[in-house]
Amino acid sequence: MPLHRCACLIFSAHPATLAPRILPLAKEMIVSTVPPLTLLKRIDERYRSLTGHGLYCPHDIDDRYQWLHEQAPYSILAHSTAADPVFVYANRCALNCFKYSAEEIRQLPSRLSAGPFDREARQRLLDIVRRDGIATGYSGPRVDKQGKSFIIYDGEVWQSDGRDEAGWGQAALFWPSPRHALAAF
Repeated sequence: MPLHRCACLIFSAHPATLAPRILPLAKEMIVSTVPPLTLLKRIDERYRSLTGHGLYCPHDIDDRYQWLHEQAPYSILAHSTAADPVFVYANRCALNCFKYSAEEIRQLPSRLSAGPFDREARQRLLDIVRRDGIATGYSGPRVDKQGKSFIIYDGEVWQSDGRDEAGWGQAALFWPSPRHALAAF
């Protein structure tokens, strides 16, 4: 397995004791002190301000943010504002798609969610989002923890308005398969 696709959380006082295959994922540890559901609410509010509607959710759900966090059939992610941003939020669907734990994904530079040959296209998308605030309709390859490629569908990426102290720069949603059930929302 290529080293750039290895992702493990290892904390040790002696770096020499680390297995030679394991690489640190982030140069600086970025830990959001904002609870996940609070961060998700802020991500949803910004999405609503850009689109006129909140993140896709059935109308009869009692706890909207718990449902989005645990049961949404699509992935929701956000990364930090660092020069090499790391993920600061991922819902259950995103964790399942990328095959990371919540702790592991919060150490993963978001650029590593795409394979080496797909990072340039990913960066172009993020540049459009910085310029326009949101981009929609993106589909393309991503890589999971084991280095296996999978396709994301109907991706939407949006920019924080910069006033949020939660430390997220951009957020995204994508579907793990072509969406045909959106009418249910």
